[in-house]
Amino acid sequence: MEATRPASLVPDWISTLAGHARQHPLAALGLGLSLLAVLLLLAQSLFQVARGEASPMLRHALLGGLAGFATTTLGALPALFLRGIPQKLEDSLLGLAAGMMLAASAFSLLLPGLEAGGEILGSKPLGAAVVVLGMGLGVLLMLGLDEFTPHEHDKTGPCGPGHERCGRVWLFVFAIALHNLPEGMAIGVSFAGGDLGVGIPLTTAIALQDIPEGLAVALALRGAGFPALKAVAVAGLSGLLEPIGALLGVGLSSGMALAYPLGLGLAAGAMIFVVSHEVIPETHRNGHQTPATLGLMAGFALMMVLDTSQG
Repeated sequence: MEATRPASLVPDWISTLAGHARQHPLAALGLGLSLLAVLLLLAQSLFQVARGEASPMLRHALLGGLAGFATTTLGALPALFLRGIPQKLEDSLLGLAAGMMLAASAFSLLLPGLEAGGEILGSKPLGAAVVVLGMGLGVLLMLGLDEFTPHEHDKTGPCGPGHERCGRVWLFVFAIALHNLPEGMAIGVSFAGGDLGVGIPLTTAIALQDIPEGLAVALALRGAGFPALKAVAVAGLSGLLEPIGALLGVGLSSGMALAYPLGLGLAAGAMIFVVSHEVIPETHRNGHQTPATLGLMAGFALMMVLDTSQG
């Protein structure tokens, strides 16, 4: 009788990831470094909050972050009823999301990061260098995720076989979720000074922009084969980093302030990478370049107005 092979104590998915890391060491290193940077930002801010050094406006900041989470979920709800949309409209909506991501990168992330970095270090070039370092970490994070998320040749990923856009969609979701973290940080920092006249307008602008973002994520997931309820749930959860970011923003106001522009640069780098590497090529893949480009321009203009008229 053939001896029974002992069951492995290591789950299959861990073995798969370990093997993939050995095949792509540079991608694994980049992903590890960028994730470590994110975890360090989280740890130092939570440490400040735990020591009681955070602003008494913590409750308002958390409510502001939860408002962003709620509007993200609200924006995703129409995907419950949109069973399918024409490819031309889908490419236009993805173009809209791409334009919003580019504008958010510029007006919500890079410009505030450059301003904050210059003020903290007393030097605009040094402040810009910190933001650029953050952008580099964001690119490394996306490159690592690109290697370690499911792609069209995978049979065991969350989309299953037959959904060619699965890897691209997950990069899109990761980028949206990641950029919600510094948006929440901005909310926390705006409330930490104790001025509701600063915090409320900024929170309003961010919450409004989260509505179409939630819809874009949910529709992208539905296009990749996710059931409606699961697509909406994942899109809603992508906004969960916003109240966490608000908590971090309050902690950063009394902790390592340089982490704020670094985090803004990280999110911007991740978003710009995904827009150029995945979203725009996807919208041009089916011959709908013109409506997709018009959608991108409309999304950029919409986000620019939301980011500059109320903040």
